[in-house]
Amino acid sequence: MKHVLRWQRFTFSGGGDGNTCIEIAATPTALHLRESDSPGTGLTTSTAPMAHLIRGLKAGRTRPVGAGRRG
Repeated sequence: MKHVLRWQRFTFSGGGDGNTCIEIAATPTALHLRESDSPGTGLTTSTAPMAHLIRGLKAGRTRPVGAGRRG
């Protein structure tokens, strides 16, 4: 069954002129992300990796958890 994606803008997208925001759509099994100025290109993920990313961003991490330092 194919789902119609209903895109929503992130709350931190601003709302100013132009199409400079991130949009998200959800289906029962996936999350879809795209930039509004390039709607034909997107990213698909599931809720677990997205939740992990958001927790890391909120914690101020700029590197993936477990990533070692490189010389």
